[in-house]
Amino acid sequence: MDNKKILIVDDDKNICELLRLYLEKDGFSTIVANDGGDALHQAQITNPDLILLDIMMPVLDGWQVCREIRKNSNVPIIMLTAKGETFDKVLGLELGADDYVTKPFDSKEVVARIKAVLRRIGDGDKANSVQEVRYDKLRINLTNYELEVDNTQIDTPPKELELVYHLASNPNRVYTRDQLLDEVWGFDYYGDSRTVDVHIKRLREKLEGVSDKWSLKTVWGVGYKFEVK
Repeated sequence: MDNKKILIVDDDKNICELLRLYLEKDGFSTIVANDGGDALHQAQITNPDLILLDIMMPVLDGWQVCREIRKNSNVPIIMLTAKGETFDKVLGLELGADDYVTKPFDSKEVVARIKAVLRRIGDGDKANSVQEVRYDKLRINLTNYELEVDNTQIDTPPKELELVYHLASNPNRVYTRDQLLDEVWGFDYYGDSRTVDVHIKRLREKLEGVSDKWSLKTVWGVGYKFEVK
């Protein structure tokens, strides 16, 4: 975990300072930004290993920053949200957030969440072999985040690609929505499973009718599976 670079984004300078002290004490290096515009700038020039991102901020809010970053980066993002703010969990997941922490938070908990997210990413990196599955007219490459359908590369958001890769890597196995949230997003999202349905719907639009040898199936009352005939 040493020398991992964390970008802390919050318009409350006291919160930034508190997080900075805790993280540096734990061996992380830190960069601080106090508004959404600076956050995007710092993310671009410093290439952090993880971003702690407040939602309510001047210039650009956390949602806008998350959306912009996800256009060209898979850097892990943990959203910071004040208690009492409306936190749309589904929106957070759809925009590609990896986790979220509610304020007021315990700094030790934030450090633990950061380590958990980085560990997940690291475990993926350790498998140096190319992570790819292929079926008739379909190639899903998790190493380069590429989805190829009928020899054409399709732009796919990271979580959609991770979801279809997970299902296709375990053909004919039925997953509940909660299992998919836990295994693809990596944490329990309090049973809010609508986001899985949204991602499956978008994947279906890309994959429907491509081949008669496999399909993305709904198992009514249970969940989903990647069916191989």
